[in-house]
Amino acid sequence: MPAAAEPAAVVYRPARPGEHVAAEAIDNSFTTATVLEVGASAEGFRLRETPVDPPLRKVYPAEDEEDGDEEAHVIVALDGDALCGAVTLTHSAWNDRLVIADIRVAPGHRGRGIGPGLMERALTHGRELGARTAWLEVTNINAPAVRAYRRMGFALCGLDTSLYLGTASEGETALFMSRPL
Repeated sequence: MPAAAEPAAVVYRPARPGEHVAAEAIDNSFTTATVLEVGASAEGFRLRETPVDPPLRKVYPAEDEEDGDEEAHVIVALDGDALCGAVTLTHSAWNDRLVIADIRVAPGHRGRGIGPGLMERALTHGRELGARTAWLEVTNINAPAVRAYRRMGFALCGLDTSLYLGTASEGETALFMSRPL
């Protein structure tokens, strides 16, 4: 798959001490005019992209954020001195899986190829670790992210209708996506 054109000014590198907090502070909210409706039957599940009017805006509350993982590797994107994106990943040794725990691009930098640039560097890091697959979780209401992940070679591999029960995201469905490395 051809790599997306990257802005010339953006530099990618492993996060330095103290940048993990700044990476987690990047606004990861989104607005979408479509969601992926999950239908269930005795034979399985189906996803259908469905318009929403007015567009849905999701802002993740702090309590929904993952706890920091000491073994997580963070790659950052910088536009000049401004941290404009980050991807957080871990390697699961027992099944040689690269887990994309979080990917964020600052709103003013979206649509410039920074997300695909971060993902490609994460996948390269996973290959260097010997990972065979990459895996991530995304909510069904984040249709723009699902479309982006599909363009990056990820495919739906499962879902969980109960993962968000008891959280601010209750009523959403967790979609799991993976791709070979």
